[in-house]
Amino acid sequence: MRVALFVTCVNDTLYPRTGRAVVRLLERLGVTVDFPAAQSCCGQPHYNSGYRRQAEPLLRRFDAAFAPYDHIVTPSGSCAAMVRDAYPRIGARAAAEGRGGALAAAAARAAPRTYELTEFLVDVLGVTDVGAFFPHAVTYHPACHGLRVLGLKDRPRRLLSRVRGLDLRELPGAEECCGFGGTFAVKNAAVSAAMGADKARAVRATGAGVVCAVDNSCLMHLGGTLQRQGAAVRAVHLAEILASTEEEPFL
Repeated sequence: MRVALFVTCVNDTLYPRTGRAVVRLLERLGVTVDFPAAQSCCGQPHYNSGYRRQAEPLLRRFDAAFAPYDHIVTPSGSCAAMVRDAYPRIGARAAAEGRGGALAAAAARAAPRTYELTEFLVDVLGVTDVGAFFPHAVTYHPACHGLRVLGLKDRPRRLLSRVRGLDLRELPGAEECCGFGGTFAVKNAAVSAAMGADKARAVRATGAGVVCAVDNSCLMHLGGTLQRQGAAVRAVHLAEILASTEEEPFL
């Protein structure tokens, strides 16, 4: 089984610890992880902003970079959703416009092999107890792409429930959007900030010292909002919790 890490732009530039956590976690589970250096942005910012044609070269690049691998694992529900949901749409639209089926074929190769981390752990490796230890009160925010596009359902919670020492707190209004939404936060800053403030208050109401999610983009938004509210709550990617052990705490 050849496995590649698709680290994503946000993690590569701002949260490299999350990428290292994924590698550490998977290697602990006996999985050898490669990192193809040719990988780049998946094209989500372009596509979501209406620049579909500009995302097409990135689809082709993704297909080529990850061609040798059986499974592509990413610590990002939103980027996994881009590959799984938007790539086929891009390919179908190009074919409908009479530009051939090459993009559709590339999407068809890439999409079924791409997994958000918790999907790969639960569905491919068949594990929920990854040997983690994290002695903190934690609440889980189900980010929108994982919840609504990928249908992650209870996979992240099943993994968290098996972490030794972890006190999992229920988040009020858990399925409400945090307000980030990529370019939505730029184009609709006031609405985004208001939604983030509501979500941050819900996080604080749990009494947890840590809020986790499967997307660092959402956690960046939540973490900044919590900080501005003066809350002593850390925003931590789920991968970093799962990578932590009693012998080798990740945090």
